[in-house]
Amino acid sequence: MKQSNRKSPFPQQTHFIGVLAPDDITLTLEDCRRYMNETYGCKSGHATPIHVTLVPPFLLSQEYTTEDIAQAIECDVLPQNLGFTAQVDNFDAFGDRTLFAKVTADARWTALRDAVFSSVYKAAPGCIQKDKRPFTPHLTVSNRDIPAGVTKDALKVMNEMNLVEEFPVDNITIFERRKDVWIPAASIELPQKL
Repeated sequence: MKQSNRKSPFPQQTHFIGVLAPDDITLTLEDCRRYMNETYGCKSGHATPIHVTLVPPFLLSQEYTTEDIAQAIECDVLPQNLGFTAQVDNFDAFGDRTLFAKVTADARWTALRDAVFSSVYKAAPGCIQKDKRPFTPHLTVSNRDIPAGVTKDALKVMNEMNLVEEFPVDNITIFERRKDVWIPAASIELPQKL
């Protein structure tokens, strides 16, 4: 069977924006990623830092820079004082495609996502589109290469951990794709409401 060497007709996504999880939650979820890798061979997304996505991956036109986006977020979003405390409440999945730590839905997540989206849309017109799916904040453990039929068993194991934690939503991080790996390129501290 011949393998196709054709490149995708879609442009390579270069950036996305999210909130990095704190170290303690990251360490726990990295252990979950190791479990998924060792038990089921999952690798997809495991090199990306643990985060909640606010603006999904997009292609940033060459006329704009990561710094342009960071400055826009600093000017437009930071004055709104949108930092808050979020909660993780065990694990769930989007079918057999994505397994994640559930982040409790909250109007403050939507307000933050909308403010960041608006800021980026204004700073880099034409580069992003609003996701048509409902916004569901979550911390991805594994995605895309989960073998069919194993999600239920994996969820059972992970939910036995009873992961219920609070964490500060204290950053907005711009990720760049470099050599097919997503790295945090700029992180803006988000003030917490008192």
